[in-house]
Amino acid sequence: MAKVCQISGKRTATGFNVSHANNHTKRKFYPNLQKQRFYVPSEDKWITLKVATSVMRTINKKGIEVVLKEARAKGMAV
Repeated sequence: MAKVCQISGKRTATGFNVSHANNHTKRKFYPNLQKQRFYVPSEDKWITLKVATSVMRTINKKGIEVVLKEARAKGMAV
């Protein structure tokens, strides 16, 4: 399964490990994704999303319904 946040669209980034001798080897930076259940009161049901922990903080701040509305407006599949 792809390592992509369902709300923000954060995905794996690439870069280099750089040694003391300045040797570059490819590496990946993975987003901190967690599988989390959220209750949506307007739909009266639970939904399971794979979201980044930074998005969990946003959901705690704004609320799940506002975040879902913004994600759907951006075109994220939720």
